[in-house]
Amino acid sequence: MATESGGGTAGGSIRPLTTHPFDDDKLREECGVFGVWGVQQSAAMVALGLHALQHRGQEAAGIVSFDGAEFHVHRAMGHVAGNFDRPDIIDRLAGEAAIGHNRYSTTGETALRNVQPLFADLSLGGFAVAHNGNLSNAMTLKAELIRRGSIFQSTSDTEVIIHLVATSTFRTLLDRFIDALKQVEGAYSLICLTAEGMIACRDPLGIRPLVLGKLGDSYILASETVALDIVGASFEREIEPGELVVVNGDGLKSLMPFDRKRPRPCIFEQVYFSRPDSFSDGLSVYQVRKSIGAELAAESPVDADMVVPVPDSGTPAAIGYAQAAGIPFELGIIRSHYVGRTFIQPGDQIRHLGVKLKHNANRAMIAGKRLVLIDDSVVRGTTSVKIVHMLREAGAAEVHLRIASPPTENSCFYGVDTPERSKLLAAQMNLEAMREYIGCDSLAFISIDGLYRALGEPGRNSDNPRYCDACFTGDYPTRLTDQEGLETAPQLGLMTEEHA
Repeated sequence: MATESGGGTAGGSIRPLTTHPFDDDKLREECGVFGVWGVQQSAAMVALGLHALQHRGQEAAGIVSFDGAEFHVHRAMGHVAGNFDRPDIIDRLAGEAAIGHNRYSTTGETALRNVQPLFADLSLGGFAVAHNGNLSNAMTLKAELIRRGSIFQSTSDTEVIIHLVATSTFRTLLDRFIDALKQVEGAYSLICLTAEGMIACRDPLGIRPLVLGKLGDSYILASETVALDIVGASFEREIEPGELVVVNGDGLKSLMPFDRKRPRPCIFEQVYFSRPDSFSDGLSVYQVRKSIGAELAAESPVDADMVVPVPDSGTPAAIGYAQAAGIPFELGIIRSHYVGRTFIQPGDQIRHLGVKLKHNANRAMIAGKRLVLIDDSVVRGTTSVKIVHMLREAGAAEVHLRIASPPTENSCFYGVDTPERSKLLAAQMNLEAMREYIGCDSLAFISIDGLYRALGEPGRNSDNPRYCDACFTGDYPTRLTDQEGLETAPQLGLMTEEHA
């Protein structure tokens, strides 16, 4: 059994495995996970870890702890701060083991019932799960589970895993968990909490990240290395693609229960999702982004007066571009860090001013200057239009837009929130049409080979690509079972949110 507390707005709607355009026109990684075993005040440490992973999900957070006899659950809407910095809540999350989750949801109402970690009392005991990723056959599996009598309490694809564990005929909880994962497709990094120990697993392609750390004799699992830094833990290694680890009083045990596959980690972790002070796939994210900027400068030079980033995500690439091109780097745009989503949009006039809540031109630096504007990506292009217009209004003589990723032409179905393909600018327009739409003097994207070179590869091997780059190439590394059957799935009412 578990004691549970939570806050937020209940309700919500069942939604299809699709994507949506979001307010600030950025791709969104949809969650972060963090877990500890064998730590005094484990929930407080998990809360610190979730703080470091706040960028991975900002709409809801949750923690489940275990005190040796009982599970304790608290889930709430909003940021970690304000929900898990209260002593009364942390005190209720007793125990030396805990897991946590930050969530970024898709379109429609956000429901407390979808906030993770999800918890269920199974025949073999309590089972909590925090999931980063997206199951590309969740609707298909859900249809069969419902036909067999399962009753779902959320619209999350993660709940499919719980039902597969619950209905498995294997004897032990670990074997049931492995059996469940052998039935799912797509991307997942999972941290589970049971009375017997903490279990973590990464999908066989390693699409979503998961790292292992130690603090004394205690083990810590997290989406990114920066979360280990925050709690003073040492980075041990990445969880290998297809690896399952069990952490309990006996230490750590590693298993490789799945068929080996060539790894395909998400390339956008390097471009945008991970914090710059993290290491991903053995590489410094900050250094990679600087290298992307340098490659971009070599591929698409500009005769200009200064290099200006779209902060904060474009800043490392802009530094790399400026250094490689020998052009001064300046903060021509200042970002406010105290604004979330634009929340007041009563009419077109106010709506068009929304971008200035987050970004404002530094007029003193850019008036009369020829600018190289660096951003990490172009999705729908709406923010690019507003920023270029803002810079021209502030007196910029020329604005040359350079993008530190290839054109985003395809949706992601592995736990990244992207618009449907019909709303992706690069899927609808050629380069010149995009330049005209955005209103810049010139437009260029880094090539896919240039991106791979920045990652230390000679280029993209089309037969065996090193990364999952489907958003750029359309080369999806797994089946998209639910997408293939999307025409019939809505009639069954079996639509799940794209979730992490």
